[in-house]
Amino acid sequence: MSAKIDFSKISFLVVDGDKISAQVVFDTLSYLGATAVQRVRSPNDAFEILRTQQIDIIVTEWRLRGMDGLEFLDVLRNSVNSPNRFIPVIMLTAHSETRYVTTARDLGITEFLAKPFNAKALYSRLVSVITRPRHFVNTGSYFGPDRRRRQVDFDGPDRRSPDDE
Repeated sequence: MSAKIDFSKISFLVVDGDKISAQVVFDTLSYLGATAVQRVRSPNDAFEILRTQQIDIIVTEWRLRGMDGLEFLDVLRNSVNSPNRFIPVIMLTAHSETRYVTTARDLGITEFLAKPFNAKALYSRLVSVITRPRHFVNTGSYFGPDRRRRQVDFDGPDRRSPDDE
């Protein structure tokens, strides 16, 4: 665990309908030093907290009651009523196949974490969203963190101008 971060200064919201899964995330965050961790079971409860309290990072399960984690993310990123379109979101799921990762990425997920996970894996996602935040991109079909993790110089004929991004 390379970077040293004081997690006691960061507020977390865990959105997970499964009590045991939410407890594992809570315990892992506590182990890392987090002291401001709230847990809710549904996206609607999450939106209520986001409207009234300062939350720095969301950790959400893909499968939720009422609306799934992707619908939650879509509303969070794209609704005019969203309490915070820019908040980092780490999505947890037991489904780590490429199509799931791609779908979450295309809806604006900040980080993806496959279950089962360990403290080191969650820590690395947290370090990523805290120490290397990505710029947000707003196009006609996408709003969310820049999907490119690496910035590579490209001077080919298909190079987009900065105005196209």
